[in-house]
Formats: sequence, C-alpha cells, structure tokens
Amino acid sequence: MEQRKRKRMLSNRESARRSRMKKQKLLDDLTAQVNRLKEQNSEILTSVSITTQHYLTVEAENSVLKAQLDELSHRLESLNGIIEFLESTNGICPNPLTGPEPDDFLVNQMNMNMFCMNQPLMASSDALLY
Repeated sequence: MEQRKRKRMLSNRESARRSRMKKQKLLDDLTAQVNRLKEQNSEILTSVSITTQHYLTVEAENSVLKAQLDELSHRLESLNGIIEFLESTNGICPNPLTGPEPDDFLVNQMNMNMFCMNQPLMASSDALLY
C-alpha cells in the first residue's frame, strides 16, 4: 500500500512538472507572438504615417493643379474671345473713337501685321507659376 502511495505521489509530481513546463512553453510562445505583433503594428503605423503624408502632398499638389487649370481655362476663354473678335472683323481692329479709314493703306497694313499673323500662341512655363 505504501509502495502504491509513493508511486502515485511521484507520478503526480511528474505530471505537475510536465504541466508547469507546458504552461511555461505556452507563456513563452504567447510572449513571442505579442512581440512579433507589436513589431508588425509598429511597421504598419509607420507605413500608414508615410502613406498619409504622401496623400497630403498629393492632395496639396492636386489643389495647385486645379487652381492652375482654372486660371488656364480663363486665359483660354479670353484668347478664344480675341480670336473670335479678330475673325469677325477680318483681322482689322477698328479704332473705338474714330475707326480706321478703309482706304488708309498704312492703317490697314499695320492692322494686318498685328492681328492677322498665322503663328500659334506660345506659353512659357513661367505662365504656370504664381
């Protein structure tokens, strides 16, 4: 009987030891997983921060481009108005006070040179800067 008791007690001690070892291994595994997840979380936060900064930069650039588009649209509209006016007056710019004389050769020649050039309008990159 004493032998069985002692054997049972040793068996229980061994079982408790294995249980403690198993519990310690689980704790170590969970601690390692927590550390990995913290590292991943830090990497994700860094990535989100970089992405947010990039987004804000692109959004600011987009705002500038929209303003430039608006300005260029107004300029184009004005230039189209000038072209329409010149086409409707056959390239002759009437003087709003007196108007050119149709047979005044010098005035007609000057109007033709100034307004009837078939050269495209060129814009420089400086026109886009504010």
